[in-house]
Amino acid sequence: MPIVCKSAPEIEKMRRSGRIVRQVLDELSAMVAPGVSTMDLERAAEASIRRLGARPAFKGYFDYPCVLCTSLNEEIVHGIPSERRVLKQGEIVSIDCGVVLDGYYADAAVTLPVGNHLKPEVARLVEVTKSSLDRAIQVARIGNTLGDVGAAVQELVEANGFSVVREFVGHGIGTRLHEDPQVPNYGTRGHGARLREGMVLAIEPMVNAGKPGARVLPDKWTAVTEDGSYSAHFEHCVAITTDGPQVLTA
Repeated sequence: MPIVCKSAPEIEKMRRSGRIVRQVLDELSAMVAPGVSTMDLERAAEASIRRLGARPAFKGYFDYPCVLCTSLNEEIVHGIPSERRVLKQGEIVSIDCGVVLDGYYADAAVTLPVGNHLKPEVARLVEVTKSSLDRAIQVARIGNTLGDVGAAVQELVEANGFSVVREFVGHGIGTRLHEDPQVPNYGTRGHGARLREGMVLAIEPMVNAGKPGARVLPDKWTAVTEDGSYSAHFEHCVAITTDGPQVLTA
């Protein structure tokens, strides 16, 4: 499929979708605490999305059953909310949320500590993953390449002794949840498609504390680290504009 560049009015529609995603994630972030189940987060998210006038982007997408993806500890992405998954002190939970409003999608993710007692190495994993997204956004400029974006993530992650997941990548986004191009979190500077005005990218580093390998559980959705190490995930939708990168889910 060709890469679809958006007009300024389309980007504004995506910004409205992005604000809803951010509001929902902020509400959920305030809920994360020991004793809360991932289904508690799911119910709150669905109620918020409906109240704000949008539709969930994930529920029913390739038959995915929920509004959120909630991935704990060694789960990389696509963890399914459940009453049985109760958050515990010292864990981390990645919450991925998407909505569609007036035909335009937005998608973002955060990784949050449960309680106040993260192990230092886990806290560093979360901070480095978040910083790698910030680095990638800074190079998401007209004339740079997808390789520049991926390399910005990979260089920081590997310099800190962590690894980048290869099996799952970011993506274009607009009138569909997933559009071209794919946006890997690794690459070579100067390589890949050149960034053009109007492209909107969902940039989403997924970073493992151990080795980069992933496998999918029998539920056919939840991806976990092969070695059982913890994994963190952050995501923003970023518009490529003449004024530089604009984060639509900020």
